[in-house]
Amino acid sequence: MGHSLIYTTLMDFSILISDVVGPWFFEHGVRLIFIVVVLFAAQKIVRIAIRKAVEGYTQHAYKSRDSKAQTKRRETLAGVFSSAIKVAIWIFGGIMILSELGVDTGPLIAGAGIAGIALGFGGQWLIKDIIAGFFIILEDQYRKGDVVKIAGVSGEVQEINLRHTILRDLDGVEHHVPNGTISTASNMTKFESRVHLDIGISYSARVDDVIAVLNEIGQDMAKDEAWGEKFRKPIEALGVSEFADSSVIIKLLGETRPGEQWAVAREYRRRVKNVFDERGIEIPFPQRVIHIQGGQNS
Repeated sequence: MGHSLIYTTLMDFSILISDVVGPWFFEHGVRLIFIVVVLFAAQKIVRIAIRKAVEGYTQHAYKSRDSKAQTKRRETLAGVFSSAIKVAIWIFGGIMILSELGVDTGPLIAGAGIAGIALGFGGQWLIKDIIAGFFIILEDQYRKGDVVKIAGVSGEVQEINLRHTILRDLDGVEHHVPNGTISTASNMTKFESRVHLDIGISYSARVDDVIAVLNEIGQDMAKDEAWGEKFRKPIEALGVSEFADSSVIIKLLGETRPGEQWAVAREYRRRVKNVFDERGIEIPFPQRVIHIQGGQNS
């Protein structure tokens, strides 16, 4: 009895497979597999095509810029276009898959239109982000890999798309900044960078001599094999910028390749400290002089 029941169940299942699932698979399943394969292939082909097109554009539009600037712009544009087209491909593919499964996609498309209208009224913040992101990318305000300050947050641009910008600061914290909240974007590594330093010396030091020493350090550093390629213009003393409470402030300025200004400034400060110690030039610290008036009553 038990074996007969099992046999009957297996026969019913095989009939179901042969009469229902089999024909459905050969009629619809093969098409579904074909659609998915085409979607993946289209995504791959479009990604390659976008990279080729963006590479050609950046080589033409950025031919006067260095390879690093071209790479930043290329990666930014390729990432944005690839993401947008990927979404479009899978939306179109999803509609085709649902249609193949027998789902009436007409109401879905109509519902999407109604949802779009509702989004226009209730999701104005999203539209604002997208429009702002479009102009950020179009105007090339910053690119992936740039160090920027936006919406009060500083860091390296990890990713930028139409909706938001992702930054990572020196502490490793990841910040997601909606593009619509950005009113001012400060790019510290676009095309050129500067080293801007203020160095204080003692009032007893001879200013002209110290300026000559600072310029000498800047020239030596620019000629250094390890540091010379980072410079576009050696660090140079512009002159006295301020008489502070405890020191005379000398302003210095130099030009570096994009993104190298911080490393160059650190190395320059190190060399200044060592040379000042060798030549007896004092770097003052805050001091307070107290004058006592009058004498002690007898």
